Amino acid sequence: MENAVRRTYRHIEVRPIAGALGAEIHGVEIARPLDGAVVSEIRQAFLDHLVLFFRNQTLTPQEQLAFAQRFGQPMEYPQLKGLPECPLITPVIKREHERVNFGGVWHSDTTYLERPPMASMLYAVEIPPYGGDTLFANQYLAYETLSEGLKKTLAGLVGINSSTKADASKTREDRLRDTGAELKVLVGEHPVVRTHPETGRKALYVNGGHTTQFKGWTERESRPLLDDLFEHQVRPEFTCRFRWEPGSLAFWDNRCTQHNPVNDYHGFRRVMHRVTLAGETPY
Repeated sequence: MENAVRRTYRHIEVRPIAGALGAEIHGVEIARPLDGAVVSEIRQAFLDHLVLFFRNQTLTPQEQLAFAQRFGQPMEYPQLKGLPECPLITPVIKREHERVNFGGVWHSDTTYLERPPMASMLYAVEIPPYGGDTLFANQYLAYETLSEGLKKTLAGLVGINSSTKADASKTREDRLRDTGAELKVLVGEHPVVRTHPETGRKALYVNGGHTTQFKGWTERESRPLLDDLFEHQVRPEFTCRFRWEPGSLAFWDNRCTQHNPVNDYHGFRRVMHRVTLAGETPY
């Protein structure tokens, strides 16, 4: 992060929020058309800080989608339907009576796809009076702080990722029930250590939400090493925590981060709008 913090930006203000990752971007009204130079600096800050936060934004679904399109190709989320008026915007809702929140475990988005998303953007429409923060973790640091011996062990391994791993799939049951949809069984195989296509840095690419085992290993054989990696990946010094306000937007790099929406606001409603940007096959 040292070089990222010292970088000079001409068109935006970048305020890091933690040592590991995360920065608030100021001086940008993202509902308006943005100059190419501004978009370029936001993209650089995204690569530098892994997750960006914009506050006090007023966005229609169409405006959020237009902003997302400056950085990638929006794609449909594989498990849920989008808004009727804007199908590429997925509502992420927890209602007052619900006890389980959507995606409420540490995970990288939809790693069970052959081409997992490059990034996601989440916009706060309605938030609880307290709670509902989101944690993010830097997977570059998770990899770089491993021992050389463990790096060598992981170098040739492939992770099996499933959409039906219990801890993650149970967090989607309420939304699937609402729409009458069934949980799709999807499986993706990806390198345990992936190389970021834009920065060239290596990141640990397994996650507790979706990774079930190593290819060629049984689940039982995989479990001790995977559990150790899952714990290591989210050490406090690798993380940042974002407190949402109405009109906040988070934009995170799915290729080198994990996130965990904290489920500590029972009895309150939370409504978010999400855009997912298509990615490439990990290598």
